[in-house]
Amino acid sequence: MKKLLSLLLAALMLFGTTAALAEGKLVYLITMDKMDKHWVSVDEGASKMAAALGLDYKWDAPDGKNNADQIEVMNNAISEKPAVILVAATDPAGLSKVVEEAQAEGIIVMYVDSPAEAPVPVTLSTNNYAAGELAGKTMLAELEKAGKTAGKIAILGVNTATNSTMSRENGFRAAITADGRFELLETEYKDGLAAESQEAAVNFILGNADLVGLFGTNEGSSVGVGNAIKAEGEGIIGIGFDKSDANLGLVNEGSLKAIMAQNPFTMGFLGVAQAYAAINGLSTGPSVIDTGVSVVTAEKQ
Repeated sequence: MKKLLSLLLAALMLFGTTAALAEGKLVYLITMDKMDKHWVSVDEGASKMAAALGLDYKWDAPDGKNNADQIEVMNNAISEKPAVILVAATDPAGLSKVVEEAQAEGIIVMYVDSPAEAPVPVTLSTNNYAAGELAGKTMLAELEKAGKTAGKIAILGVNTATNSTMSRENGFRAAITADGRFELLETEYKDGLAAESQEAAVNFILGNADLVGLFGTNEGSSVGVGNAIKAEGEGIIGIGFDKSDANLGLVNEGSLKAIMAQNPFTMGFLGVAQAYAAINGLSTGPSVIDTGVSVVTAEKQ
């Protein structure tokens, strides 16, 4: 967090002295969708920094997490000839070609939250594997509190193409596997949609009498997990990801024991600061900037 604050102060010093240089330059933010509170917060941070720096700014995204639709949004953005595109890749492999096409047009591309495979100067994201490990350790601690020493744990994921959520799953699995006491079931992927994730979570509960834990890897899947536990899974430990009003409500009522909270506002805020630096030929610093994660519980928010 100290490093993050240092970067923020550096950004503030930058626009305080040379903001006029970037006037009239367009920065485009493209996220996976516009539904999740996570992406709304990324936009809030990005738009705030853009306004402070005098940059033109647009946010766009497909209606849902769909790679073909995101590529279409990306192509539309390229046609507007922005100076910089900040993008969160739904499908890292699928988006890489269009990222390279943007770069060939002279557009600077940077990643927020979830990178594609094409190299870019800067990626601003959570260390998702480490965050997944933290979620796993939090699950184990909550199971310990509940006196659970054996049983099954299930995961509700987004899809296998999205690096960020797969890294969270892999980190979570590593923590649970290292403990050795609990059996991990095969993950169900429901594109991060709350209703579909809830249905899958209920099926896990009804189909496994010894189920002790459920983990959701993004905002929507976590809402689904919490609602399934509230409806059918009293006593099952739910751990989620992403801070939203719905997830906080589930934490406060006990249907989720904890959520891993990212810093999406910071991703957008610092992302535009990095875009400004690149536009003006200034150093963008490290190639990967970890924007951090914290554990939110009913007692600690």
